[in-house]
Amino acid sequence: MDLAAWVDAYLSYLRVERALSNNTVEAYGHDLARLCEHAETELGHVAEVGAFDERIVSTFLIRLGEEGIGATSAARYLSAVRGFSKFLVRERALAQDPCALIDRPRVGRKLPKVLTVGDVGGLVEAPPDTSLRGLRDRAMLHVMYAAGLRVSELVGLKLGELDLKKGVVMPFGKGQKRRLVPLGEPALDALDAYLKKRAEHPAAERTPIVFLSPRGGALTRQAAWKMITRYARSIGIAKPASPHKLRHSFATHLLEGGADLRSVQTLLGHASIATTEVYTHVADDHVRSVYRKAHPRA
Repeated sequence: MDLAAWVDAYLSYLRVERALSNNTVEAYGHDLARLCEHAETELGHVAEVGAFDERIVSTFLIRLGEEGIGATSAARYLSAVRGFSKFLVRERALAQDPCALIDRPRVGRKLPKVLTVGDVGGLVEAPPDTSLRGLRDRAMLHVMYAAGLRVSELVGLKLGELDLKKGVVMPFGKGQKRRLVPLGEPALDALDAYLKKRAEHPAAERTPIVFLSPRGGALTRQAAWKMITRYARSIGIAKPASPHKLRHSFATHLLEGGADLRSVQTLLGHASIATTEVYTHVADDHVRSVYRKAHPRA
């Protein structure tokens, strides 16, 4: 089998055995397609799996650097190549791992940018409550912030993943792992108002998707992003707004309010506490501010 055929086998493994999301598998596929393209350029012919060695990986990373790709993107590419290399060794297509001696690029950790509590309050109330679309958008914003959902979880949310009586939402996260997140009264009220109006949509009875597009299907992630940007601009939020910024704001505001890190990890659906710890640096600024204002010797 040539290298491209092994990439297809690896992507199938990620999709079926690892149960990774379609978005994640597509990202790996993009990165590994670039690797195959580079290998063919280096060798001058279709790359067989046996020709995949440390030289191919090294020159691939050098080429990415020459194209101006930063350390974060280079680390993402290398992560995809590392996983693929280990798969080839495990399947005995290669005797040695070509990435064994390749160093990871040094990546500085960026602190997440968040909206203020006031900005979020204005944003979730920005959509009008007089139309189906306005009620949908209002409910989406409320739920996204109240539960810290990823945009893919939000647009793919199904009616069976809501329990309004118990006040919880049960999204499927990365790796098809379900978690349970409580919703506050404002989000529940917004959902209730939207769901009553949703019944008037022609597709309401034939699809389980909660937030319907005009055509009756699920919204795209891009549509959700544009919706947030539009309402943010309408109320004068100068800083860029996005679905993930609302998720960052959810986590940061919880920590500033006194929530413990483990609880925030569970609510976000992070597999590792290390992923959640980045928010403590943002919340630390709030703690220092409170200390300076409140301590007599600050």
